[in-house]
Amino acid sequence: MAKPTTDASTSHPAETALLGMLSAVNPATTKAWLDLMQESARFMTTRLQQDVETQKALLACKSPAELMQVQTEFFKTAAEQYADYTTRLFKGVAQSAPGKPTARKYDDVPL
Repeated sequence: MAKPTTDASTSHPAETALLGMLSAVNPATTKAWLDLMQESARFMTTRLQQDVETQKALLACKSPAELMQVQTEFFKTAAEQYADYTTRLFKGVAQSAPGKPTARKYDDVPL
């Protein structure tokens, strides 16, 4: 039996509503939001794959020293990747945000 395919009509109603709202407000905002979600999904997929590889390496360790080496490499790499991901995420948000907010000039208020 073939697996059913999902399309936009079967997605979660809240997700559909959010995308519709973002598109109505600003198509560029929608694209930026989708790009950020795609980057997040890519990052998490990569991290989970590396977690599985680390688990395999941990199970293959034959000494405590080897175990410590694998754990050290894992935590060092994970910390670097999370820092890099956070930087990319903040840059993406900053690029998608509208220009600097303008400050109100109080000398334009009529007396």
